[in-house]
Amino acid sequence: MPLALLALAIGAFGIGTTEFVIMGLLPEVAADFQVSIPAAGFLVTGYALGVVLGAPLMTVLGTRVTRKRMLLLLMGLFILGNAVSAVAPVFGVMLAGRVIASLAHGAFFGIGSVVAADLVAPQKKAGAIAMMFTGLTVANVVGVPLGTYIGQSVGWRTTFFIVAALGVVGLLGVAKLVPEQPRAEGVRLRHELAAFRNVQVLLAMAMTVLGFGGVFAAITYITPMMTEIAGYSASSVTWLLVLFGLGMVGGNLLGGKFADRHLMPMLYVSLGALAVVLSLFTLTAHNKIAAAVTIVLIGGLGFATVPPLQKRVLDQAAGAPTLASAVNIGAFNLGNALSAWLGGIVIAAGLGYTAPNWVGAALAASALVLAVLSSALERRTVTHSRRVAGHVPEPVAVAEARR
Repeated sequence: MPLALLALAIGAFGIGTTEFVIMGLLPEVAADFQVSIPAAGFLVTGYALGVVLGAPLMTVLGTRVTRKRMLLLLMGLFILGNAVSAVAPVFGVMLAGRVIASLAHGAFFGIGSVVAADLVAPQKKAGAIAMMFTGLTVANVVGVPLGTYIGQSVGWRTTFFIVAALGVVGLLGVAKLVPEQPRAEGVRLRHELAAFRNVQVLLAMAMTVLGFGGVFAAITYITPMMTEIAGYSASSVTWLLVLFGLGMVGGNLLGGKFADRHLMPMLYVSLGALAVVLSLFTLTAHNKIAAAVTIVLIGGLGFATVPPLQKRVLDQAAGAPTLASAVNIGAFNLGNALSAWLGGIVIAAGLGYTAPNWVGAALAASALVLAVLSSALERRTVTHSRRVAGHVPEPVAVAEARR
């Protein structure tokens, strides 16, 4: 794997850290700005919405520059957003800093996926994408717990200064290690938008929303589930999330490895197993050890879908993949928001803290159905194309008759 992937992974590490670390620092931020915890929660919601909107917006704005230059601009935006958050005098400025940083998120991963795939041979594309996303998964194992600890011990502003410094390292790495790829000639915005007329691209994005949404339906409410149902102390939740992060790292690497060989079968297995494990979580959540094992499996199976889904979009949007790739990153965050909302509804309905697991299982199963449908449509299209082109061999009897 090229060393340039390390630079992309460092940028991904910083982005992953800033996305999730705020969840562990909400009480400190709320107390500092004298706002309620629900009000401070807008720092999470605002970031997610910024990713969804920023992914296509920043990608479109970057169509006139090379991908390397756009990655550098995005890392600069990320550094600026976190620096603004670190020095924010009032809550509104803090929220603005979060939104600024989020605008870089989707486009960085979307453009970075295209760059990573172009750096390697065709049979290694998913593995290269997985290598970049390793930075995001490792952030959940190292960056988020460490950032939370520093923020709680020294002050939350210090955490955001450190994250901004990580952005500087990522920017320097991209500048030094990522090769300058010429801007694709003849590719305009209309070409990028044309990819969305491909039903396979839309199906892949729908799988992203539903499949990854299944993961966050459960993980969003992991704290009350583990403290109220499993019997863990509140301080133990951090280490449970580290286990979740370890599962993410392993699943991401395995997903990248096998997606290069058998992409659709990899999606069948990971989505099907995820639906089963999420269903079982309603039972295993009542036992500490079983719950911990299940959390690792959810992280692993959930992120095993990321490289194949991202590669699926790149393959189906070949020729103009940049915008579709970035929008698919926004689809992950859309799935997070959708599943968190649905999980909150079933809890509010009095179905208990394990009820979001059923929501997650249903979402993952729906993604599996779409994967099967997508594969069936693709086979039908290929068969039809061959027949039209006259590539389908004649039956033996007909061939003999012609002779």
